[in-house]
Amino acid sequence: MTRLLEEEGLSITRDGHGVPHVRASDEARLYRGMGYCHALDRGLQLLLMRVLGRGQLSLLDGSQTGLDIDTFFRRMNWGEGVSAEVARLSPAARAACQAYCDGVNLRLERKRPWELGMAGYKHTPWLLEDCFLMGKMIGYLTLAQSQGELEHLLCELVQAGVSRARLDELFPGVLGGLDEERVRRGKLGQRLVPAELKWAAGARMMASNNWVVAGSRTASGRAILANDPHLEVNRLPNVWYEIALAIGERWGLGATVPGLPALVLGRTPDLAWGATYTFADTVDSWIEDCKDGKYRRGDDWVAFRQRRETIARKKGAPAEVVFHENDHGVLDGDPALPGLYLTTRWSGAGLGARSIEGFLALWGARDVEAGMRHLGAVEVAFNWVLADAAGRIGYQMSGLVPVRRDGVHGMAPLPGWDPDNDWRGYQPAEALPRVVDPEAGFFVTANDDLGRWGSAHAISVSMGPYRAARIAERLAEKTGVTVADMQAIQLDNTSLHARRFMAVLRPLLPATAQGKLLADWDLGYDAASRGAWLFERWYGELVQEVFGAAFGVEVARHLAGETGVFIDFYDCFDRVLLAETDAGGWLGGDSRDTVWRRVAERALAVEPRTWGESRRLVLSHMLLGGKLPRWMGFDRGPIVLEGGRATPRQGQIYRAGGRATSFAPSYRMVTDFAEAAVHTSMAGGPSDRRFSKWYVSDLARWLKGELKKVEP
Repeated sequence: MTRLLEEEGLSITRDGHGVPHVRASDEARLYRGMGYCHALDRGLQLLLMRVLGRGQLSLLDGSQTGLDIDTFFRRMNWGEGVSAEVARLSPAARAACQAYCDGVNLRLERKRPWELGMAGYKHTPWLLEDCFLMGKMIGYLTLAQSQGELEHLLCELVQAGVSRARLDELFPGVLGGLDEERVRRGKLGQRLVPAELKWAAGARMMASNNWVVAGSRTASGRAILANDPHLEVNRLPNVWYEIALAIGERWGLGATVPGLPALVLGRTPDLAWGATYTFADTVDSWIEDCKDGKYRRGDDWVAFRQRRETIARKKGAPAEVVFHENDHGVLDGDPALPGLYLTTRWSGAGLGARSIEGFLALWGARDVEAGMRHLGAVEVAFNWVLADAAGRIGYQMSGLVPVRRDGVHGMAPLPGWDPDNDWRGYQPAEALPRVVDPEAGFFVTANDDLGRWGSAHAISVSMGPYRAARIAERLAEKTGVTVADMQAIQLDNTSLHARRFMAVLRPLLPATAQGKLLADWDLGYDAASRGAWLFERWYGELVQEVFGAAFGVEVARHLAGETGVFIDFYDCFDRVLLAETDAGGWLGGDSRDTVWRRVAERALAVEPRTWGESRRLVLSHMLLGGKLPRWMGFDRGPIVLEGGRATPRQGQIYRAGGRATSFAPSYRMVTDFAEAAVHTSMAGGPSDRRFSKWYVSDLARWLKGELKKVEP
């Protein structure tokens, strides 16, 4: 053990894996130690994320890109109401959060990241408000954000003339209240699909696994929990930060997020918990009728609240941006120009004291029911699986899911001038999907639709069911489950999505060497597989042929190549591809088999490559990535991502916002209540310091699919 800090009531050491161990005399000192560790190992991550969240990147980067990023974050206005949330903290929670901030500042006063200094960063202390800002960024970016993007895409599809029948086929049962004529007349400012990409005439993206197994099905007779959040892995440092905590005989192990005083994933002697994103519908848009800087409410016209923001820029004149707001959110347009515009609101914009209190309370939670109660209070939409020392297991969805009028699900923008379309509060945690001790003896979540486990409508559109189904298939095959079995499932490369498609495609394949190779494919997305490469080439061509004809070729290419829409919501588009009858006219009068056969003949007429050859990815430093020679070691790789869109070991690479990004298991964790330990690995290492031995110390283990053992 290497000693990192020693003061009265607080000792911090580092074990042989680089994981810091914080031992304290009380909770305040415990969180002081957590803050110190975050600033010690992830100071760059902490401060750069705060710069972004505050909309101050232009102070470091005076380019148009910096201004665009700042404008996005200023639009979100996450600082509003934060002081009020801080005031709502209980005295104990406030003391813990303040101690965390004190620990951050203790380290940053001693030493700060040199990279930010070179960019012109001027430091200010870490505040309680900054912790709330981090919580909002965690909940929105790439998570709730993807739901908002899909709803915006729906508007673009309507404006491009995609028929209602086709829309209902893509989004069945969730378009209640959609007024196509009003949407067509609306003015869209921020477009998911750039305006210069012309729609064809008449027609036109954060995933995870977690599961828990009751003691009745395990070799140890104790409950086992597994979690592997799928996030972007091609950035260094990793988003997660591992830590071991202890007060006397009580301990906690697992993963934190720098900037947030919470053990987000992990366990204590009594309770374990893991998270995935729910795809709950927590983002809505309204159509606002505007003129003269006002919006209509019934027969009245009401002035927008104007928020003026001045964005200071490095080596440039400040930029002033004006946002027009009402109770439905921020307007996407200028209300001085008459017309219909969208306002958009995210329920999690109110994330605050309740969430912090819930996370902090986990330290003392003794059983599944208590854990569900605390995690159910978290305002960001997550699927939590839990296990306790008594062998019980549970599942609880969290998040502020709006209560809407009957017949409305949140996908379609509704007239803002009608008060019946306003939110009516939020669903209670007891109405959200949840279960204790399910009959199967295990419970799996993998971003699939779990709405059947609750009484409230929570999910409009989710990812496909295949990862969850494959994990459940593996768990149902045996009893006597072990940590090694859980680890093997995390590395499973078999795709039930491909199984479903191949059942139809196999007899349609051409009588060629490539056709035989694909017909004999074992449905595995391992690096050496040529069948996986051929299948994905065919699937990609099929998506382009069907939706390129409907949306326009360039638009379909943009959606596939530069957004996460086909990645996050592939199940929506698969409904069209798999349909036996072409009810929506997507196939231009041809049968499904005719189109699939034609695409196969064209797509497979190539020399097959291995899946690994197409899955190479460089891990880039979060600030200096791509700006320095590779030999300097800030960027690492390329690495190979195994797995596919629907395999438990998910590995997806695509472009979004003009850069390469990825979905993969950023952190793997398995814990068995038969031992006081967690088994983990991450795509990176504990430190964001390039010249630290802990910069990417866990990467080789993660690539091999191995796990290390972390003990109190």
